[in-house]
Amino acid sequence: MGKCLISSSATPLKFCQLPSSIRTFNHKTHQSSALSGCFLGNSKSVKHGIFGKEISLKPIPSFSSCSSRVSLNTSAVLSGTQYPKVGAQSIGPIPANQLLGVVEKAAKTGAEVVMEAVNKPRKISYKGLTDLVTETDKMSEAAILEVVKENFNDHLILGEEGGIIGDTSSDYLWCIDPLDGTTNFAHGYPSFAVSVGVLFRGKPAAAAVVEFVGGAFCWNTRTFTATAGGGAFCNGQQIQVSATDLVERSLLVTGFGYEHDDAWTTNINLFKEFTDVSRGVRRLGAAAVDMCHVAIGIADAYWEYRLKPWDMAAGVLIVEEAGGAVTRMDGGKFCVYDRSVIVSNGLLHSKLLERIGPATETLKEKGIDFSWWFKPENYSTDL
Repeated sequence: MGKCLISSSATPLKFCQLPSSIRTFNHKTHQSSALSGCFLGNSKSVKHGIFGKEISLKPIPSFSSCSSRVSLNTSAVLSGTQYPKVGAQSIGPIPANQLLGVVEKAAKTGAEVVMEAVNKPRKISYKGLTDLVTETDKMSEAAILEVVKENFNDHLILGEEGGIIGDTSSDYLWCIDPLDGTTNFAHGYPSFAVSVGVLFRGKPAAAAVVEFVGGAFCWNTRTFTATAGGGAFCNGQQIQVSATDLVERSLLVTGFGYEHDDAWTTNINLFKEFTDVSRGVRRLGAAAVDMCHVAIGIADAYWEYRLKPWDMAAGVLIVEEAGGAVTRMDGGKFCVYDRSVIVSNGLLHSKLLERIGPATETLKEKGIDFSWWFKPENYSTDL
């Protein structure tokens, strides 16, 4: 992960090289070094469901004969179930490279603010009993807003700290989490990030997440990016979700909000159930980071109730563009205003929904609100 960064008053922001152990793509052939031999020539039987029957998977064309877009959706093909796409069909009149360039610059600008503060004492205030915010959250968001406004001053912005800013008639909505995992940051625990996603008419079009890795006096970063239809990348190298197709061989991730009600209790029970049948369930405390870990293949799935648009807008696109699946926790079509999300490598999605779906339906029957939230009034979408 590069050199250890010793604390100073102006710690430089480092962007580490992708570890060699992570599966990557050959950009010339779009062929995965880790998956190039999987299910390409012969039928394969796999178990459907945690305790389900075997189904036969038919051969699919080799990656080298497919487009990049098709090869990146291999997991969805193999899973036997196609899930609706969450990414924008079009990213609008702004060229993809230009839009992503600004998204990435904005995220890295916020990350520079966080890196400057990461080894210093924190000034903490509270939104609720345990929901905290630091001065770094606010300073990071201010730096990000400056980049966005400098390049697209007519776009609409939804920031975690600043709320809605700009013109609601714009087709573009920027969803900004200036410090995802604030509690981890406040404790110096290594699971936090800066997340910037931009929607075109309500659907994710471009995304960047700068994840902080390492620990005290040895912080580093890696940057995840994606555009709708353009693939997902970590530090410029294309990435893909894992090939794990059995729950008992999976490493799962979930999260818990600050409101300890029926939804919280339901997820505690899901945490226990999947801990019993998988290799483990982690709770890291930063949604954008969790989703990027699914995208790069070091975790196999992640779910959580009651996330906000700024928590999800970037991460869901990165997972989808890495070949994963994204739905609501009841299995329905997802959008960033929904109050539940599950992302996976695609192969495990239906198996996880066998338990998560009914649990979520029970919450609906109890009257738990799963309607859209935090959608800016008068913002037009194609949803």
